[in-house]
Order: sequence, then structure tokens, then C-alpha cells
Amino acid sequence: MIEINNNKRLFVVMGVAGCGKSTVGNALVGQLGGTYLEGDEFHPMVNIKKMSNGEPLTDEDRWPWLKIIAQEMSKTEGLAFTGCSALKRSYRDLLRREAGEGITFIHLSGSKEVIADRMKRRAGHFMPTDLLDSQFAALEPLSKEETSITVDISFSQQRILDQILSLITDQNKGN
Repeated sequence: MIEINNNKRLFVVMGVAGCGKSTVGNALVGQLGGTYLEGDEFHPMVNIKKMSNGEPLTDEDRWPWLKIIAQEMSKTEGLAFTGCSALKRSYRDLLRREAGEGITFIHLSGSKEVIADRMKRRAGHFMPTDLLDSQFAALEPLSKEETSITVDISFSQQRILDQILSLITDQNKGN
């Protein structure tokens, strides 16, 4: 078991739709303990209907959703991993501000082709592959000022998980 610094207990597994946020987030909880919060579960029905109809969300659609996610994270005791696209710097800033504490962002990075292929194979999700272009268009790279980890998702799930665990360990040693 990896020991996590209490000042670094909140993690957002982020990236465009279909990158594996839920899979990786749940796997991290399986390895480290804590709680996994599925960001999609906090979307109001109007947002889900919009996306289901192939209509990208606007910033105005996302602000209330992001506030709810941050509040839920801050209420969670111990380690909290949350799956949330967090595509823009302003979204990540809001999450940190509303949570009231630091958040480490784990960016699952992959090519549009790899992610589109994964999205085509998953069943039962409201996000159509048509919206992938809008997700990539909105994605803003993490800055050096943001506490973050970026991993390439073209590898096996185990390799991705091992890389994240190693980077989390290194990050916590630095405190």
C-alpha cells in the first residue's frame, strides 16, 4: 500500500470522453483504497440529454456540475478519486477553489483514433463519438503550476496503472 500525504488526497482522473477515466479511477481505488466518484453521475439530466443528442456542453452547462463534483470530493473522507473530463484550465481552477484544497490531476492522454476506437466498443454510455472532436477542441494542456500526472493510454491497463502509482509515490515523497 502506498502512503499518501494528507495534503494530496484528492485526485481527478481527467481527459476526453472515452479515455478510461472510470476504469483507471476504480483500479486506483482498488490499489490504494479510498472512494471513487463518477463525475458523470453528477450531471443534471439536461446535460445528459444534450450530450445524448450530439450537442456539446457549454461552459454555462458545466459550471454547476463542476461545483457539485468539487463539493462531493471535499466531503469525502480520506482518498478521493474522481472521474471528470476537466478539459479546461478554468474548470480545474474551479474544482480546486470549490474543493478548498489541492487536487492532483491525472490526465489520461491518447490520440483521437485510439479513443474513438474505445468509444465505439463501449455500450450503454450517453456520450456519442460525434462529440469527440469538441472534446479535443476544448482540451487545454496542464500547466507546470498544476499538480498533475500525464500518462499515455495506448499501453495496457496494467502498465498505465503501474505508471500512475509510481508517479503518485514519487509525488508524495517530494513533500
